[in-house]
Amino acid sequence: MMSSANKTIYQSKLFVPTASSRPETTPDFSHLKIPSPLASKRPQVLVDAADVTDLAYGLVRVLDDDHQAKGAWQPDLSPDKLRVGLRHMMHVRAYDRRMFNMQRQGKLSFYMKCTGEEAIAVAQGMALEDGDMLFPSYRQQGLLFVRKRPVVDMMCHCISNAKDNIKGRQMPVFYSWKEGNFFSLSGNLATQYSQAVGWAMASAYKGEKHIAVSWVGDGTTAAADVYHALVFASTYKAPVILNVVNNQWAISTPQTFANTGTTFAARSIGFSIVGIRVDGNDFLAVYAATQWAAERARKGGGATFIELYTYRTEGHSTSDNPDSYRGKNEAAYWPLGDPIERLKQHLICIDQWSEEQHLAQEKELKAAILADWKEAISHGSFAEGPHWPVETMFDDVFKDMPAHLRKQRDQVGA
Repeated sequence: MMSSANKTIYQSKLFVPTASSRPETTPDFSHLKIPSPLASKRPQVLVDAADVTDLAYGLVRVLDDDHQAKGAWQPDLSPDKLRVGLRHMMHVRAYDRRMFNMQRQGKLSFYMKCTGEEAIAVAQGMALEDGDMLFPSYRQQGLLFVRKRPVVDMMCHCISNAKDNIKGRQMPVFYSWKEGNFFSLSGNLATQYSQAVGWAMASAYKGEKHIAVSWVGDGTTAAADVYHALVFASTYKAPVILNVVNNQWAISTPQTFANTGTTFAARSIGFSIVGIRVDGNDFLAVYAATQWAAERARKGGGATFIELYTYRTEGHSTSDNPDSYRGKNEAAYWPLGDPIERLKQHLICIDQWSEEQHLAQEKELKAAILADWKEAISHGSFAEGPHWPVETMFDDVFKDMPAHLRKQRDQVGA
């Protein structure tokens, strides 16, 4: 018999994932493996998901460290279209800055910026068709800029004044725009995934050509709706693109708490859905991957699950202080850079842009946003109104208003 002294004692130990940094540490991303743009193959759009699992573990890139476009994923984009993309991203950033500053001055109650993530919504929006249905999360305001939503209308929603198209019923930045196929945002995270798949199934059933596209954050992948959506998308080959914006932080929780030791894109493999991991700060790569996935969906190839690898430069929202949970100035250490700067430098490298043009456009957009703000508050301020009348909260719910709601409406003097 083995003596007790020779027995191996096994004891479980709770594993707690680590963050990229904490307030007392220096940020360090040296462990990240950033492949060359030449490393990823671009398969045919109707490829079998089992044959391209490597795309879920790699990182699709087009712009290299010298700002040159390389590799199989280079999209066929003219300099004019690239300049349009750059302008949209700069416009979004100017809008974010103005709205953030106004919140700090008490002129709106809440705001969420997408600084550092502008390439995702803008490039994807430009790669889609206007008839495609968007089911966004709360950092895809770039989609609205691409689809030409009036900035004044976006501001009026955030102020909840009399021109707010949602009549004061939603939080600021929880936009909704029926005419632009932009589905209402939900504070119950991940519901938009299942809604997108359902819409896509209906579109396919009716023989339409349009697809659905949805976005969640890395932390939201812990929600069951994500996997309900993936099951239905896989089973019915729904024409849908399901995006995970991996910006490294789910409020104060690092993405390591949600990634289960592998990439988010790799979760698609068990559902027999193509998964692609993309450099989310590379405008050209995001455009190319989205264009590829959209073509696949329109040709009957089914869903694509895209992980957009990026970084949340700012706090989660105006209610958040990132210095309390991550290293100071962590964004400066992020190895994939700033999406606006990267596209700017690429255009300069191909002699299609200049620093002078960039500064002039930055100044122009800042002035335009200020003018939009002045027009927005002419329709009513956050503090003083005018707002939508209280009695309108009973509208738009039932075709024929039930008696108990009519009674309540009468009680408020409508």
